[in-house]
Amino acid sequence: MEHNFGHPDSLPVPGSFDKSRVLSVKPIRTLVPVFPSSNPSSSTNPQGGAPFVCVSPSGPYPSGVAPLYPFFVSPESQRLSEQNAQTPVGQRVPTGPISTAVPINSFRTPTGAANGDVGSSQRKNKSGGQFNEEDDYVEMNEFDAEDGAGDTSRKRKSGKKGRKLKGAVGTASSVNPEAVANDIFKSINPLVFDVLSQPDGSRDSVIYTLLVYEVLRRKIGQVEETAKDVSGAKRPDLKAGALMLTKGIRANSKKNIGAVRGVEVGDIFYFRIELCLVGLHAPSMAGIDYIGTKTSQEEEPLAVSIVSSGGYEDNVEDGDVLIYTGQGGVSKEKGASDQKLERGNLALEKSMHRGNDVRVIRGLTDLAHPTGKVYVYDGLYKIQNTWVEKAKNGFNVFKYKLVRCPGQPAAYMIWKSIQQWTEKNVPRTGVILPDLTSSAEKIPVCLVNDVDNEKGPAYFTYSPTLKNLKPTAPMESSTGCSCVGGCQPDNYNCSCMQNSGGFLPYSAMGILWDLKSVVYECGPSCQCPPTCRSRVSQGGLKIRLEVFRTKDKGWGLRSWDSIRAGTFICEYAGEVIDNARVEELVGENEDDYIFDSTRIYQQLDVFPSDTEAPKIPSPLYITAKNEGNVARFMNHSCSPNVLWRPVVRGNRNESDLHVAFYAIRHIPPMTELTYDYGIVLSLKPGQKKKKCLCESVKCRGYFC
Repeated sequence: MEHNFGHPDSLPVPGSFDKSRVLSVKPIRTLVPVFPSSNPSSSTNPQGGAPFVCVSPSGPYPSGVAPLYPFFVSPESQRLSEQNAQTPVGQRVPTGPISTAVPINSFRTPTGAANGDVGSSQRKNKSGGQFNEEDDYVEMNEFDAEDGAGDTSRKRKSGKKGRKLKGAVGTASSVNPEAVANDIFKSINPLVFDVLSQPDGSRDSVIYTLLVYEVLRRKIGQVEETAKDVSGAKRPDLKAGALMLTKGIRANSKKNIGAVRGVEVGDIFYFRIELCLVGLHAPSMAGIDYIGTKTSQEEEPLAVSIVSSGGYEDNVEDGDVLIYTGQGGVSKEKGASDQKLERGNLALEKSMHRGNDVRVIRGLTDLAHPTGKVYVYDGLYKIQNTWVEKAKNGFNVFKYKLVRCPGQPAAYMIWKSIQQWTEKNVPRTGVILPDLTSSAEKIPVCLVNDVDNEKGPAYFTYSPTLKNLKPTAPMESSTGCSCVGGCQPDNYNCSCMQNSGGFLPYSAMGILWDLKSVVYECGPSCQCPPTCRSRVSQGGLKIRLEVFRTKDKGWGLRSWDSIRAGTFICEYAGEVIDNARVEELVGENEDDYIFDSTRIYQQLDVFPSDTEAPKIPSPLYITAKNEGNVARFMNHSCSPNVLWRPVVRGNRNESDLHVAFYAIRHIPPMTELTYDYGIVLSLKPGQKKKKCLCESVKCRGYFC
């Protein structure tokens, strides 16, 4: 019997279907809706109706149709993509349709998703249920100054997704993030693409990916903020992540069980999308990540990673044991219910029986910005046991006991130890002085030696500021700004902002926006207050630092706090000297504490334009031998995590040039802070090369 399924007037007789006939179908996620061309008279559709066409996300597309975002490729991008096919990878910027390896579903917040489906970090609402903090951007502060428009007082109310923010003008963004991204991608060193194109990840690929992401995210936030783009300034973190995934700029695109190449235990992240970019945890929301593994009978899910953000009824007190709560059981529309043994819960159960390793990422409160979180990779765990118990809301939840695999470096336990030192007054081993600065800094700097019997560094006078006994006239006249209440990103008449190319140098959270050679800050000639966001390097230490004894490099510097990429750490304090005095100290072999701005510095190998020494207004030499601050203890590394930038402060009376240090990438607590001392093209009389002990894989063997 034939059935005319396509005719609207043809209705099949009830019960007359041949149930043995099975249509050839594909999962809906593999299909892309497409539209016909504007010409209604098509040979394939003479009646002018829109034909129903199904194609894969990557094409090929029939004539006259085009895919929807995010699979859309402009004609220009398509042309470039065809050109790139004939171009070596190291010489092109990735373009074209989104990679098949990209977790598309990680960008969409599921409607009515339950506990764990949108992340394990949840909190109670007034009705007794739970909802995801990141889902409503409360924990990450959607309207956070760093991530968007610069007004930390505006927060979206819980449960009001899609609500237009007060003061928002227009519905579409006036800033084109893709254009911003293309400009940045073009400036990337072509060798970076060679590293990222390798099938297996590496430490370099992870570092390069995160650095490019940070530069892109901050640039999008800066442009949107200055353009008053309130409607588009909500989540530059997700915009930057989506653009990078679309362009294939990522590390470890293949999901695997166990360790991730290039990601080290103890690495920290400030955005969930960063976990996706390096292949540590694919979903940008879900707390459990898993893969399907084929067995002799069927395909079963196995867990590969979990994120525990501390909002659940998880037991996180033990550094080597984690009691993790399963997913599901909560819906904003349906309320609470018992959790089911499915999806991530089933994957964790199967992993317990299989005994496979599970990566654990712990989400901790960012002490510098309590509305945000820091995600710490705590290494590999094994699931030891699972059970069901009643939660505080009265419904059954799954519990999983995960035990940390032995022999891994300390990660989460470092955070716990620091918390005990500060909150519980637990004695610290090896403390020589609780405050090396003798209260010269607002925050004490601890002096510690748990390596040998050395009682402290050679005597010097601690000074938090730079002293110039022979000030010179400014290279450029500076009248200073008249921003009485503080510089604002939408005040285009601000002279300090004009010096910075039309942007403020820092975000409202004090993060350096971009990698310009010179940072222009407000100064003595400006009318703005000390709290102005253009005076970040003038407020003293904001991070809890300590001077510690290293095993083979003398004294070094590290932080009790995690340091976010772009954060100001300290300035190089001491006495400004001239070149003649430098040569005198070199001849006396007393140049260990000299900062020389004329040296050649390998700042960043990802962006070639930033590999040269910053172009400062005039040479600057500083000696910190007899008088200085914590910067004098910062050791050299050929693969540093800190860079310096010259900072010019608005001063009409004299040259006001300083040297400030900023974090290149996210730095975990208790990690040594290092920068590149640079090299000289020709050694001065009596000057010798010094052996480098940084032990980096890129160590050049010496420094000057």
